[in-house]
This record gives sequence, structure tokens and C-alpha cells, in this order.
Amino acid sequence: MNSKPKQKSRLKLLHQYYSYTGFYSFVWQAVKKALPYIFGAIILVYVVNHFFNINDALIKLTEILPSQGVLSFFFVSETFLGLIPPEIFIAWAGKMSNPWGYLSILAILSYTAGLLSYHLGKMITKIPYVHNYLEVKMQKQLKNSRKWGGFLIIAGALLPLPFSISCIAAGIIKFPFKVVVLFGALRLLRFVIYGLVIFNAL
Repeated sequence: MNSKPKQKSRLKLLHQYYSYTGFYSFVWQAVKKALPYIFGAIILVYVVNHFFNINDALIKLTEILPSQGVLSFFFVSETFLGLIPPEIFIAWAGKMSNPWGYLSILAILSYTAGLLSYHLGKMITKIPYVHNYLEVKMQKQLKNSRKWGGFLIIAGALLPLPFSISCIAAGIIKFPFKVVVLFGALRLLRFVIYGLVIFNAL
């Protein structure tokens, strides 16, 4: 009886905190700035896929390459932007003699690739132009980003978003690496969930 009012009050307090700290405004501004790039990427993928079936090509690639080649290709993809859907590789793992073993390797590679992407993001900030731009023109945005960097990592780890991009962003804003390691481990959970769904569908 008393649990519902308490839960509501906690949600209300959380909502007030996010409102006062500008979290909603920050997320909206970030999404608004990213929309042109997202739409551009979607249009590009659609046009390329219209003339050249990307998914079929990737599936054929997993059939042609040896297992070590597929795993290496996956690791490189997950490190640099991670635009290739991991579901294709999970489906490939489901057809192997030890599906859960290969799925475990994919999960570890994806998680490790994300941590490597974090350091790539930190390297980007060492470029003089990028460093000056971030420290001068983006100082306020960076402050907010560091405040909610954990949300960024959790979203990238669990949601169908490129985990690599989230980790690169975390590296750029110099979000604490130990927190990235902790929250990024949720990436392993996503592979388990996807494995349960995809393996049962095969």
C-alpha cells in the first residue's frame, strides 16, 4: 500500500533533479545535433543497400572466412564505430558447433573493443584543433556530458546503438575509465539476451 506513493515521490524527485540540472535540455540538444548525421547515415545505407545488399554480403562473408577471420573482422568493426549489426555475427555463432562458446568470445571482443575505443577518443582530444575546440567552444557541453556520461555508456551497451561511438564519446569528454569499465560490462548482458532470442529463432 505504501510502496506506490514512495515510488512516485522518488520518480518525482528524480524528474525534478534532471529538470534543474538541465539533463533533458542536454539530451535534446545532443539528439538535435546528431539527427542530420543519423538521417544522412540512414539515407547512405539505404542507397547502398538498394544497389548492393549489405546484409547478404555480410552473411556471405561469415560463410567464406574462417572462424578466426570472422572474429577478427568483428573486433575491427566493433572498435571503429561499430556500424555493422552484431546480430549478424551472433547468428553466425548460432550455426557453429559451440554456439555459446563463440557467443562468449564475441561478447568479450565487443566489450574489449569498446574499451579500446575509449582510448581512441582520448587520443582524438590530443589533436590541437580538437583540443582547443572542446576546451573553448564546448566547455559547457562537456561539463554536462561528464555529469551524465554513465547514461551514455549504459545506453550504448544495452540499446541497439553503436557501443564504440558511446565509448569514443566517453573518451573525448574524459569520463572516468573505471566507470566505463563497470557500466560497459552491461554489453556482455546484451549479448546473452540477443543469444537467447536469436539461437531459439535459428
